[in-house]
Amino acid sequence: MADIAADSMPPHGEVAAVVAIQSALARRPGALAAARALSHFGEHSIGWLAVSATGAIVAPARRRAWLVAGAGALCAHAAAVLIKRVVRRPRPHHPAVAVNVGTPSRLSFPSAHATSTTAAAVLLARATGAPLPVMLVPPMALSRVLLGVHYPSDVVTGVVVGAIVAAAVERLAARMDGVLSRGGGT
Repeated sequence: MADIAADSMPPHGEVAAVVAIQSALARRPGALAAARALSHFGEHSIGWLAVSATGAIVAPARRRAWLVAGAGALCAHAAAVLIKRVVRRPRPHHPAVAVNVGTPSRLSFPSAHATSTTAAAVLLARATGAPLPVMLVPPMALSRVLLGVHYPSDVVTGVVVGAIVAAAVERLAARMDGVLSRGGGT
């Protein structure tokens, strides 16, 4: 009985924010299609792995940077999945929230898409010199809320975790370069 009463209450807090974002954007031509495309691209960080592998093949002079970006995206995804399993926050569930895409799990916090996209964007910016975090992270983060599968705090936390993972992967890669340049550390 309590669940029925809770579901019939007007949205508040982060649910109200999800509903407001969906109300503002869902009817714009192409918005849901673009959000779904981003969702499929970012699923399990597959799109970022493909971009990184392609960059490593096409730009062999920057191969290391491209491969580090792919590794960072994958590590960020793994970190998000681990956090999800510890926190166990369910995805938005309210009659006012339209769920516009399927998800591999019912866990919401943090957004693995926002996490891996942030890590990939930060690390790919090093490989390309382009301002990729500003160009890539906001659309991916917003798409997760528009699709009704994440709360705003899920994507904000995902961005923070992704940035932390990118910095850690960068430090590890630099440390490994140092070891290799000294002849394997022996």
